[in-house]
Amino acid sequence: MSAMFRSLSVVNYRIWFAGALVSNIGTWMQRTAQDWIVLTELTNYNATAVGITMALQLGPMLLLMPWSGLIADRFNRRKLLILTQTLMGLLALGLGILTVLEVAELWHVYLFAFGLGIVAAIDAPARQAFVSELVAEDQLSNAVALNSASFHGARLIGPAAAGLLTVAVGAGWVFMINAVTFAGTVFAMTLLRTHQLRRQPTISRERGQLLAGFRYVRRRSDIVVVMIAVFLIGTFGLNFAIFTSTMATIEFGRGAAEFGLLSSIMAIGAVIGALLSARRSRARLRLIVLGAALFGIACALSAIMPTYATFAISLTLVGLSSLTLMTTANAYVQTTTRPEMRGRVMALYMAIFVGGTPLGAPLVGWVADAFGPRWALGLAATSGLLAAGVILFWMVRYRRLRVQLHPFSSPRVRVRHSGDGGEVPATKRGDARPTPHEHEGAALDIAPDLDREHAAERNRETATREIAIVEATVPR
Repeated sequence: MSAMFRSLSVVNYRIWFAGALVSNIGTWMQRTAQDWIVLTELTNYNATAVGITMALQLGPMLLLMPWSGLIADRFNRRKLLILTQTLMGLLALGLGILTVLEVAELWHVYLFAFGLGIVAAIDAPARQAFVSELVAEDQLSNAVALNSASFHGARLIGPAAAGLLTVAVGAGWVFMINAVTFAGTVFAMTLLRTHQLRRQPTISRERGQLLAGFRYVRRRSDIVVVMIAVFLIGTFGLNFAIFTSTMATIEFGRGAAEFGLLSSIMAIGAVIGALLSARRSRARLRLIVLGAALFGIACALSAIMPTYATFAISLTLVGLSSLTLMTTANAYVQTTTRPEMRGRVMALYMAIFVGGTPLGAPLVGWVADAFGPRWALGLAATSGLLAAGVILFWMVRYRRLRVQLHPFSSPRVRVRHSGDGGEVPATKRGDARPTPHEHEGAALDIAPDLDREHAAERNRETATREIAIVEATVPR
């Protein structure tokens, strides 16, 4: 099997992948139908109401993620996911029944969105951390990328199907179908070969475990700067429901089918970005910088597109750049975090990444209402460029990033820095040989009186590496 799909060689991961794909299709169908009825049936094209719905659905993650991460580290993740997927299916069923009976009101959607948010806050860190039980450590980055490909591959089908079904039978039946698709993940979890799972270290109930997650992240400045970047983009940039719905209706005067088609077109770029990420053996900070900068440029281009067709085409670049950023950032945090801390760290990551939306979505919706959807896309573009700038500043300040020009030698442009970050294992006392780690070719200098964690941090600060990223050759 090719390197891009190497995780699918694992039976348990194939089962998980199939079940997640079915569930993800239903999730995208519900998101599209939910945004549509809020915008067109329950309000008079009020983008702020769409933003409030998103805020209610994602807000609990910001508040509950630290505790849900602790739950993911303490309990059996497979059983926990069976419970959360079942509860989300029941919530989708409840909203579907109200909508089919034509008694649903805006506050009902708000209430169910908030309920889904609470359950999703528990589900997300367990889902993220559970991947490490399905595949070997050297396949984890690939598995994370394929998960993103599955999620956004479903985006090719879900929104378009939701648009057609909403026109044909109504949004209520879309919610009912989503309730059924949650059974896909639950069924897949029951089929897993539990004896082949790579059980990760679990923690016993002790005092201070929640604070230990915060202390771990605080000592990892590379993870902190990634979280700052994804907070900026997650808060002001990843409000695609607002962008596509308002551009389709207000700017171009289109209907539900065209609105759903925009999400599917964006997913084409997203799938390409996820698959390209799956080819890479490991995640790097410089790729996060590239993804954030490209996202900012792509959103700026989308904001000035004159027609529905050109806007739709531009969304492929938005999807590609956003998935490159999100997949790389997710894989970087997971693969550089100690296994026993992974649930808590991923909970903090998801809280910052997703939890910023309750702050940003109402603001972005207000900008779309007050100044037009093109200005809302401009705000997204600014967030991407600012996020890229934050990581670049950190690399200049703490990783000694320097650009050197050598006009008379090859390569002509060299970029020097002291590594992408990441946790590095320490050597034994008195052992001057370099330890294998992700920055091959780096020279290590470890003080023997430092403990393992401090030695790892010292390695990251003192390691040096020279990388040629551009080689400009002239015809000979």
